[in-house]
Amino acid sequence: MALVVAIDAGTTGVRSMAVDETGSELAYAYRPFAQHYPGPGLVEHDANEIWQATAATLDDLCAGLRALGDGRMPAVAAIGITNQRETVVTWDRRSGEPLARALVWQDVRTAARCEELEAAGHLPEVRQRTGLVLSPYFSGTKAEWLLRHGGVHPHPDLAIGTVDSWLMWKLSGGAAFTTDPTNASRTLLYDIVAGDWSASMCDLLSVPESSLAEIRPSVGRFCRTADTTALGPGVAVSGVAGDQQAALFGQGCHEVGMAKNTYGTGSFVLMNIGDTCPAPIDGLLTTVAWDFGEGPTYALEGSIFATGSAVGWLTGVLAGASDAAETESLARSVPDSAGVVVVPAFAGLGSPWWDPNARGAIMGLTFATTPAHIARATIESMALQTRDVTQAMSAGAGRDIAELRIDGGAAVNDLLCSIQADQLDAPVSRPIVTETTALGAAMLAGLAEGVWSSPAEAASVWRLDRRFEPSGNRAGADRLHALWRQALQRTLHWSPD
Repeated sequence: MALVVAIDAGTTGVRSMAVDETGSELAYAYRPFAQHYPGPGLVEHDANEIWQATAATLDDLCAGLRALGDGRMPAVAAIGITNQRETVVTWDRRSGEPLARALVWQDVRTAARCEELEAAGHLPEVRQRTGLVLSPYFSGTKAEWLLRHGGVHPHPDLAIGTVDSWLMWKLSGGAAFTTDPTNASRTLLYDIVAGDWSASMCDLLSVPESSLAEIRPSVGRFCRTADTTALGPGVAVSGVAGDQQAALFGQGCHEVGMAKNTYGTGSFVLMNIGDTCPAPIDGLLTTVAWDFGEGPTYALEGSIFATGSAVGWLTGVLAGASDAAETESLARSVPDSAGVVVVPAFAGLGSPWWDPNARGAIMGLTFATTPAHIARATIESMALQTRDVTQAMSAGAGRDIAELRIDGGAAVNDLLCSIQADQLDAPVSRPIVTETTALGAAMLAGLAEGVWSSPAEAASVWRLDRRFEPSGNRAGADRLHALWRQALQRTLHWSPD
């Protein structure tokens, strides 16, 4: 039996999962870590806490695997890593210690700096070189902020990396400072056509290129483990991808035009567009989907900042729902949202609006409004934001999305899936394994080590759980979307000053 371990370092916790060559989950472990909110719009992580959570999940995972093996730890063919992408970690390569708290992708402290750069005329170059937009979402301006205001100073041992780089540093005992093109392509510092760090972008943001990780293909040997976790020494880390690209691969979207959406803290729609990098498309990002060492495959991406986190917020403030499952039950208790619209712009709006100054709102309240209506409107907002993204994607790519494959925590919500199919007027397919982010990382690592002989063989492990078809009530879906767009316009460019 071939065994692959995937480490999925997400925004609120770390998952580790062991799968066999059929893609079946053999063992699973999860540990949350703290979210630090020092002020409005500021979101930070402690890099050591991320590592401690990772090590703890590997302890638990290995204990589960030994239990399956009558006390013997089975051999691990490879490790795959996937991670929250735009979060910036800084550390000293000599001491191995973080130099500041990590700035999380949700953090918007650099919004004014992004506006300044755009006003200075830098957006066209940013779009052309990086495929991204000037948004505080991405790593580059966060790294610049840490260097200017966060007490991080350039020196020969400075490391500025994404979470995958930090984890490989720790797993290898400080021997490896590496990343892959999917993570590099989210930094504002990477040229997606040249396939390397961009000197001009590094200069623009005053980030020393010497502080950035070595970029290697997504499939291949990155490092071997030291004796830092329960896995022990010598296990190859052989596959790395940012969480959304890993999910695209894990969903088997290996053909041009195939698309997926991951409903996690936020939601991220990606479409495979092949090996030719397109010109920038308004409202969308161009990103590297993966690179097997023979050049990149590209994807169009729409990034939605708050979906699952909106449900989490709701359960914290709404009487009658203590968790996501109860929120769905509450939402199902009413036939519609009775004109209530929730715009979950808690950290601004991502694609296709790219407005960091937007703020959340609940509109359409009356004396007849109940918690059930607000719960249903919150779930609807997840599907409505996805429709906005897919419409921009279809227009830009010149092709409709024939089917949307979905994953992530909220994919188990049948009401959401039904609303989503109606809003897209296309089938929504949910796999048996909804943790396809981790599965995709495992597939990439397994490809490098011969567990699967080809991407097609790896994709064959994808198995359908349920396919949600549109109900046929197109007029009702369009009315709801029109009301959503009316409410959304009122949240843009919010300024409490």
